[in-house]
Amino acid sequence: MAKRGKKYRALIASYDIKASYGVDDALGILKKAQFKFDQTVELHFNLGVDPKHSDQMVRGSVTLPHGTGRKIRVLAFCKDNMIQTAMDSGADFAGGTELVQKISEGWLEFDAVVATPDMMAVLGKVAKVLGPRGLMPSPKAGTVSPNIVQVIKELKAGKIQYRVDKGANVHAPVGKLSFGVEQLRDNILSVIDSVKKNKPQTSKGIYIKSLTLAATMTPSVRLDMALTR
Repeated sequence: MAKRGKKYRALIASYDIKASYGVDDALGILKKAQFKFDQTVELHFNLGVDPKHSDQMVRGSVTLPHGTGRKIRVLAFCKDNMIQTAMDSGADFAGGTELVQKISEGWLEFDAVVATPDMMAVLGKVAKVLGPRGLMPSPKAGTVSPNIVQVIKELKAGKIQYRVDKGANVHAPVGKLSFGVEQLRDNILSVIDSVKKNKPQTSKGIYIKSLTLAATMTPSVRLDMALTR
């Protein structure tokens, strides 16, 4: 077991790790963690789904009311006549087959990928690179659209994507620890609402089994499951 630092041990001793807390109280606990950088706050779900079945995959996107607090590097795949429009809309990179080649060679200096529908056949060549990293554009995630201008602007404004992993978990950033409690609360509730709305029809029993909140360098704090009802 990894040895934890003094700050981590002090924080975990300051609250009951078996208890569940409301959003504001949980954030109050996390805000006690003082480090030299602005930590990212993440919401962690454990879901009652079986990701091995395609009809129980949980995947979606949501625009955080107060953004993520970090700069998102957006890569846009589009035809030549749309490249300048994409760049003017805020994309950090835009292009076609030449960018597929760069990715094939190991280039991954971006955080989100959007594409027009007519570029998806080209992107198939790097699906095995982008897919496992959660970067492959898809209509369900809202990152494949003929109107990539709007998609780019939404991503820059704080739209996030989430996807259930093999362990039936969903991890979603909800802002920075320096955000106000009200800002983080709004972001957290927006993500919870989105995940609830994306419940697969084939999911039976308890859908959200556990819900925790943590920052980059902190232990997790259990959230009151009443938030999921």
